[in-house]
Amino acid sequence: MGLIENNLIKNELTLKRYRRFKRNKMAVFSVWMVFLLMFFSFTAEFWANNSPHIMKYHGKIYAPLFTTYHPTEFGRGDIFVMDYRSLEFNEANGDWAVWPLVQWDPFESNSVAESYPSPPSKYNLMGTDDRGRDVLTRLLYGLRYSLVFALGAWFFAYFIGIIIGSMTGYFGGKVDLIGMRAVEIIQTMPTTLILITIISIFTPNLLVLVIFLSLFDWTKIALYMRAQFLQLRKREYVEAARAIGSSNSRIIFKHILPNAITPIVTFSPFDIAANISTLAFLDYLGLGLRAPTPSWGELLQQAQKYFTTAEWLVWYPSIALIVTLTLLINIGLAVRDAFDSKSAVG
Repeated sequence: MGLIENNLIKNELTLKRYRRFKRNKMAVFSVWMVFLLMFFSFTAEFWANNSPHIMKYHGKIYAPLFTTYHPTEFGRGDIFVMDYRSLEFNEANGDWAVWPLVQWDPFESNSVAESYPSPPSKYNLMGTDDRGRDVLTRLLYGLRYSLVFALGAWFFAYFIGIIIGSMTGYFGGKVDLIGMRAVEIIQTMPTTLILITIISIFTPNLLVLVIFLSLFDWTKIALYMRAQFLQLRKREYVEAARAIGSSNSRIIFKHILPNAITPIVTFSPFDIAANISTLAFLDYLGLGLRAPTPSWGELLQQAQKYFTTAEWLVWYPSIALIVTLTLLINIGLAVRDAFDSKSAVG
């Protein structure tokens, strides 16, 4: 009976939390905006690319977005990568092409511009960077790398923290002693300085950056999960699970962890936002993703060089960063309020 009552209470509490969150219209709007940004970023090839989605040329259908064609397929033996803009589409012969909204690749320079960085124009709506690459395209693709880094570092750090925090809080004794000493050692380290030093030694890529950040960022969630397990391990439904012979792993992951989820949910939006800021900071210092990977921090680094002559390099990456962080913080604040046990309204 204790397990059944616990499940009923948990379902009712989850419904109340959802209703509290849904009442925050700004948070709901922020959720939709974050999903919209994620959709456009992870499908960026459909919206910003220098190849047609699909085209008909000389009576044959091609899909350059999905298939790489050798230039000789179009009678070009003087180049190694096909430039589809150089093709002459004859509508009288039935030639046509469906192009993306922004016809620039994130690594491609605008050879028509007189100088770099070039200001916003009808060809480059947000201008170009110091190598002639379209700023809008690099912002769109850069968001993908920022989100992958932020979500990857969040997942691995929380995975490590949840495992260690759960074990120390549930078993106590020597397990708790060893685990907490490890947390204290890592927390006393100058994490940012060590992270920068390690990255400067290795050749950083997205996976390396995620792993290094995760190894130093799990301690906070471990402490909160330990506190939750210390509080919940003596509850009636846990004792009932022990009485019917449930294993320790089942009790931890089936009975206690679902009821200790509050720190995981409430801290996640803030930590994801912090990870996006961390990658921008590392890229700004030149210690993040290697060039020519699209990066918001790299655009801000360029903005420092051309602060007075290319203000679009200052405003557009800054606005993108501020808007993304604001949306995540709005979600985090609403989630925190929804999980607040002192909330008077159900």
